Parts: sequence; C-alpha cells; structure tokens
Amino acid sequence: MLLKKATVLIVDDDLDVLTAVKLLLKTEAQDVITEKNPENLHSLLQRNQVDIILLDMNFNSAINTGNEGLYWLRKVREWKPDACVIMITAYGDIDLAVRSLKEGASDFMVKPWHNDKLIEIIKDLLDKKDADKSAKASSPKGSASSTTLHGESQLMQDVFLKVNKIAPTDANILILGENGTGKDLIAKAIHERSLRANKPFIKVDVGSLTETLFESELFGHKKGAFTDAREDRSGRFEDANGGTLFLDEIGNISLRQQAKLLTVLQNRQVTRLGSNKPVDIDIRLICATNLPLQELANDDRFRKDLIYRINTVEVTMPPLRKRGGDIELLAKHFAGIYATKYLKPAISFDGSALQKLNSYHYPGNVRELQYTMERAIIMADNNVLSANDLIFSSIENSSAAPEPVDDMPLSMLEKTTILRVIEKHNGNITRAAKELGLTRTALYRRLSKYEI
Repeated sequence: MLLKKATVLIVDDDLDVLTAVKLLLKTEAQDVITEKNPENLHSLLQRNQVDIILLDMNFNSAINTGNEGLYWLRKVREWKPDACVIMITAYGDIDLAVRSLKEGASDFMVKPWHNDKLIEIIKDLLDKKDADKSAKASSPKGSASSTTLHGESQLMQDVFLKVNKIAPTDANILILGENGTGKDLIAKAIHERSLRANKPFIKVDVGSLTETLFESELFGHKKGAFTDAREDRSGRFEDANGGTLFLDEIGNISLRQQAKLLTVLQNRQVTRLGSNKPVDIDIRLICATNLPLQELANDDRFRKDLIYRINTVEVTMPPLRKRGGDIELLAKHFAGIYATKYLKPAISFDGSALQKLNSYHYPGNVRELQYTMERAIIMADNNVLSANDLIFSSIENSSAAPEPVDDMPLSMLEKTTILRVIEKHNGNITRAAKELGLTRTALYRRLSKYEI
C-alpha cells in the first residue's frame, strides 16, 4: 500500500508532537488523525479504517515507565490484531523497546526522530502489510499455509492434517520444535481454524517473565496491589476470554510459576493480585516449547500433572533440514516478499544458489532462511541469485573454539563465551544463564551491553 492511500493515527498527550507529525504527514498520507487521550482509541478504531498507529509510551509526564503505552498496545492488539503499531518514546531504553516489540509492536522510534526515517519506517510497514496480504491470498484456502505457512513435504502435510483435525475442538495443544521452526504460526493457524476465530488471540512469552511479573501479566492486578500498580488491569487470561491464549516458551517457567498456572487451568478461574474475587475464564490454551518432551518431563524442572493438562494433543514442528523440497519453496516465497518490499525486480535462482540452499543444515531453521533471503535481496546486484549472494549467519555457524585468552580482551572473551553458550542451548536464555552462573536479568544486561 502506498502511503498516499493510507490513514495514519497518532496518539500522544504532547500537542507539539501531534502537530509536528500531522504537518510532516499531511502531504504524504491520505488522512492523518491525531488524538491526545488514549481512552478514545477504541472508538477511533471502530469509526476509521486505520493503516498505521503511532502510539506514545507514556501518557503521564510524571511517570515515565512506558507501562501506559504497553497497556494501550495490548488493547490495540486485542481490538485490531493486524494493526501496525509504532511505539514512540523519549527514552532510548532497550529493555522497554524489546518488550514493546514482544508485545506485538511493529517498530519503535525514539524522540526526537529524523523525519525521513519515520516516513521510511511507515512505508516499509505498509509494504510488508501488502506483501503479507498477497502471500495469504495466494495460499490454498482451508490449509494451514493460509497463515503464511508453506510446505509441500510429507512432514508438513502431516502437520497441516493434524492442525485441521484439532483446530475445531477446544483441546489444549502443546507445540514442540526447535527455535525458528514456526511454532507461533502454527498456533495462529489453529486459532484461525477454530470456533473461536473471531475472538482474541493473545500471545505471551512466559519464558521472559520474571517471578514478580508472572502473576501480574497473566492474572492481572488491582490498583495498589504493588508499588507500580496505579490502576486496575486485566491479565492475559482475561484478555483472551472467549478466544485463544498462546503461552510461548512454556518450558522455561519455574516450578513455582507452574503451580500457579496449574491452579488456574484446573479451576478455570483467575484472581487478580490484590483481590480475593475469582473471575471465570473461558479460553482455549496452546503452549509451545523448544525443549524435547523427554526433557520437559523431568520432575526436577517441570510438573508432570501440568504436562498432562497442557498436552491433550501435541504437534511437532520438523526442523527445516528435514523438510526437503520445502527449502526451495520457502526461499522463493521469501525472495518474492523482499523483492516487493525493497522495490526489486522478480528474483530467480541459478543452479549454484539452489545447490547451496539445499545442502545447508539450517540450525536457525525457517527464521534463518528468511533473514538469509532478506540479506540476499538487499545486496543483490541483479535479479538472478547465485551461491555467492547467499551468506548464512555467522552466529548460527560459529562452531570454532574462541581465540586463546592471551590474545583476546576480557570483554571480547565474555561476549564470545555468551554467544557460544546461547548457541549451545538453541537460544534458551534460562538454560544459558544457568550454565554461565548468572541470573536471567544479569544475562539480559550483558546482551544489551554487547548489543547481542
């Protein structure tokens, strides 16, 4: 979609920001809507076909935590799941940026921004939205591939068959598979084919929640329940009521968190922090983990009674290296998307490129192939890709031992060690932190420090 045909909504309590963005986009977009009060978001989205939303992170100048923006981001995702939301903040806090992206934001801008950069981000998001629509429209109706899942291999056909069988039921689903295999897309496909398709689909990366955030995020809280609880807030279970709740990285939660989750699933009720009044919930539960089921079933790390509760049916996503011809199929699919996004001509592959694609082992699975194709399209000098255009991730392929300590600065040694341990555990932060002798919080600080 061209920006000239788009409607942009800006929600910010700073009138100067609203005026500046409206002036900037006045000649670029078809319509620019400004709003100072986020309480009016719902009615605005009901009355207008909005293509891009620019949403401030803070709506109380005395409290700059970003919690207000995250709250309204969740609401937007509930009301308009396909919305493109760009979060805006005056504070370049990497943790807040990562959290907003995990919550479903499309991008993140720090005040003051460069006008050209903001326009570029909006145009890129509109292009991606168009490409996603085209990919979805061209997929076979009624198959799992309509949710941007593509696969002709027997392994994926078996997955699609299982998805179509279990989707109309309310059975709890456990999705297993390595990082990057598309577990979140399978969860979304199950929801879209369920009887709850018109209800909310709420995703939570429970593996990233600290002990203190776990209950507040999932079960909600009452005003005054803890220091930062400035208002009543529903949790993700309540947000997903009537629809589907997808708990990603379920294998990373602690035994204490497991006990609390099990109680809610057994009783089908949640009690907000600071309240003693239970609230009935009606959700379809889907969970996912990159841990093998045998490892998950270890009593020292995961309760068997919870496994039985979340695992009425399990779906295993196969690694890309075992999917044969799907590699070429996916490579061409991603090439088409990124050629459109970056305004390149139609892309094809020569024999050397196809041979390289099919002989690689893809430790990062579909996600790695996707990023490889994006890099190739950006850097390509012509519309026929060769083997030299395909550069696989040095992080995924780094199997060599680090340089000797004597020749390496201490900071570089620490960074190299962290990368090696994270790769060893396939991106599982909890297990990597345990091996390194760090808390998850301490490891995240180092990831930020070294820009990993």
